[in-house]
Amino acid sequence: MHALGEHLVTQIPKTLSPQDFDLWQMIYPEIQKEGLEAALLRYAPTASLEASIVQSSGEFIASAEAKIIAEVFSRSKILRLTKLLPHLIVPDSGIPIITTNYDRLVEVACEEGGLGVDTMFNGHFAARLEPEHSHWSFCRSARVVNRVPRVRFAKRAKVFKPHGSLDWYHRDGDPVRYAGSLPLPRLIITPGLNKFRSGYESPFDKHRDKGNESIDKAQKFLIIGYGFNDDHLETHLTPRIKSGVGTLIITHTLSEKARTIALSYKNVIALDFQSRTISSGTRVIADGAETDIPEIDLWDLDGLVKGVLSA
Repeated sequence: MHALGEHLVTQIPKTLSPQDFDLWQMIYPEIQKEGLEAALLRYAPTASLEASIVQSSGEFIASAEAKIIAEVFSRSKILRLTKLLPHLIVPDSGIPIITTNYDRLVEVACEEGGLGVDTMFNGHFAARLEPEHSHWSFCRSARVVNRVPRVRFAKRAKVFKPHGSLDWYHRDGDPVRYAGSLPLPRLIITPGLNKFRSGYESPFDKHRDKGNESIDKAQKFLIIGYGFNDDHLETHLTPRIKSGVGTLIITHTLSEKARTIALSYKNVIALDFQSRTISSGTRVIADGAETDIPEIDLWDLDGLVKGVLSA
C-alpha cells in the first residue's frame, strides 16, 4: 500500500481536471503523512478522480504482478502460499480464501500447488459471473450408491475478492473476467469512503457475501497480512474471533487493531516482526502476553512453513 501511495502521488496529477486537481492537492499530502487509506477516508474522491486512481492503481499493480508471474512461470520463484498449501487440509467443498488484494497471485499460487481455483466466474475469453456454473465445472464424477447420489469434485480453492480483481471489467453493463489487459476501467474498489458504496455493487457484493458466509462457517482462521480495517469483513470476522474460534495471525507489522485483538483473546496467536532490540526475529502474542523469539522469522509465511509446519 505504501508503494502504491507513492506511485499515485507522482502519476495522478498528470491526468486530472482543474477541479480534481484542487481536491488532489488536499489528498496527496495526507497520503505522504498518513498513508493511502487514511487519506481517502478523510477526503472522498469525486467519481472522475476515483476513476483516475483505479486506472493508475491497476497499471501499477499489474506491472508488479506480471514480473512475479513471469518468475513463477519460469520456475525461478515459488510463491509462499504454494509452499503452505501441502500443509493445509483441503475439504471436499474446497478451501475458502478471502483476499482484499487486487492481484491474482493467490490464484497463481493455488494452481502451482495443484489446486483448482473457483472465482465464481465461468468461461475463458470473457468469463461471466455464474457461481453455480463455476461450482459444477469442478465436478469430476457422479454415481448413485444405494439410491444416493455421490459426486466427486476436484481439489480446489474458493477465492473470494470483495475489493475486486485486476481481471474484472464491465462488458455491456455486466461484470466479466478477462485475463489480459484492456483499455477499460478495472473493477476494483479503492480504499477510503467510496469503498462502502461500491462494495454493494456486482460482483463485489457476491464475493463479499460468499466470503462472509465462509467466515461464519469456519472452524479455524489463518490470517496473513491483514490489518482488520475493513468493515465489510469485520462485521463477521471479529465477532467470530471473539466467540472463541482458533485464530493465527501472521504479518510483518501488526496493526493496532490486530494487536488489541491478539492481547484480548486467548484463542488468538499473533506473530509479527520483532524489531525492537534485534535485526530479525519474531514477536509472539499468546495468552495475552508478548514474547520475543530471536533470529527466527515465524511471522513470514516461508519461515513458518520451514520452522514449524515442516519440522
